[in-house]
Amino acid sequence: MASETILLRGADVEALLSPELCIEAVEDAFRRLARQEVPPPAILGVRAQEGSFHVKAGLLEADSAYFAAKVNANFPQNMVRFGLPTIQGAVLLFGATDGRLLAVMDSMSLTARRTAAATALAARYLSRASSKSLLLCGCGAQALEQLRAVLCVRNLDRIRAFDLDAMKATAFAAASRASLGVDVAPVHDLHSAMLESDIVVTCTTSKKFFVTPGMVRAGTFIAAVGADNEDKQEIAPELMARAKVVTDSTDQASRIGDLHHAIVAGAMQAADAHAELCEIIAQTRPARENDEEITIFDSTGTGLQDVAAAIAVYRQAKRAGRGMAYAFA
Repeated sequence: MASETILLRGADVEALLSPELCIEAVEDAFRRLARQEVPPPAILGVRAQEGSFHVKAGLLEADSAYFAAKVNANFPQNMVRFGLPTIQGAVLLFGATDGRLLAVMDSMSLTARRTAAATALAARYLSRASSKSLLLCGCGAQALEQLRAVLCVRNLDRIRAFDLDAMKATAFAAASRASLGVDVAPVHDLHSAMLESDIVVTCTTSKKFFVTPGMVRAGTFIAAVGADNEDKQEIAPELMARAKVVTDSTDQASRIGDLHHAIVAGAMQAADAHAELCEIIAQTRPARENDEEITIFDSTGTGLQDVAAAIAVYRQAKRAGRGMAYAFA
């Protein structure tokens, strides 16, 4: 008899995977990676004429062993050209003991939430505990989740948003008040806003760095989220070289992240990255060591985060009886 597979829409993922639950799941997965209790995640990328595709995969044991593969399409001009999201895709969750396809779930919501969870964890360990001000650079689909997650780990009293499209920043401020009940001030002067911020999150599609050493004061924490392929860049190589850089995966960041661009520019080598986030969480490498350090989290997104989040969604769906069940045969 064929086993059933659960189909979960984006709305299901959002309802089942709270930011707090996702942060907890991703933190546990990173900690276990540092202990070598799980295999390293894998990635495959293929370019298309107007965008790219990538496959990220990971295996993790929870109540049982699970394997997840996420297939995402990334087409930066989609909204302008077709009215479609930049990122579209699906996550396939399998049982890793018998190969059953347990669930197929929308990847957009899961990707946004697990990416934000990694930012929140990096902020918890790498930003100053006294941090009160946050600047979000880039007010696209990722921004609200980033803000929601950082609010889980830091008490902020000043939140600002910058986007090259000023209308996007204004709309994001309104959405933040409606969804989270927090005040966000749109800003037009990026340089001044960065100099006044304790935490900076960059989540843009930029192909050229826009954050330079002169824009960042001592003690700032930057989560560089946007560079998830080798054509995207947010942080100047000189700033990367001066900062304490922590990656989600140093091997991956050296190929597709801001670390990649610093290496190409001759400003850094892969070995110059201070640590991976899993090592910081497991306390095998030191986190922030003083209030003057500039710390940067080079976030490229890993299959380990995907499988951790997918397991959490699946288990919640089974408990709640949510999702549409179907069988291939």
